[in-house]
Amino acid sequence: MASTTPGNAQTTKSFSVLFVCLGNICRSPAAEGVFRHLVEERGLDSKFYIDSAGTINYHEGGPADPRMRAASKRRGVEITSISRPIRPSDFRDFDLILAMDRQNREDILEAFERWRHRETLPADADKKVRLMCSYCKKHDETEVPDPYYGGPQGFEKVLDLLEDACESLLESIVAEDSRVSDS
Repeated sequence: MASTTPGNAQTTKSFSVLFVCLGNICRSPAAEGVFRHLVEERGLDSKFYIDSAGTINYHEGGPADPRMRAASKRRGVEITSISRPIRPSDFRDFDLILAMDRQNREDILEAFERWRHRETLPADADKKVRLMCSYCKKHDETEVPDPYYGGPQGFEKVLDLLEDACESLLESIVAEDSRVSDS
């Protein structure tokens, strides 16, 4: 990646995407890995800043769940992110914040409401928050289910949804944002 921090994403005119789930150890790091893989395949890595976060800090500083890393690796996707909680600056630094489920979205928006009164945040930053599955074209699910307490098939299902959504997300950004166009 050309950009190493979200702040750099803004100064280098990269498009910045933050993926968010509950603990930042399964779904959001997988989304980050899948999206990064697609961006790199298209040769667009210098035009993006990609990160992930959790709505809680229980796993802060730890790697993604080994089951998710293994399932992703079988598909050729590396997950190298380290868990961190969402923070106020994310609402300034990211162009798009993607929640894995409705509860994550609600938690993100509640955090925004709390923080906007004590931080300098864009008034409309809440409009950056969307549901990941809103980008799915091949699946009807409205949420990415949390695979943490399930078996291997849950991790595969999550990756199926994320691959679908990330492909459509990338197409959408490339079509709509001049910073990222393939030219």
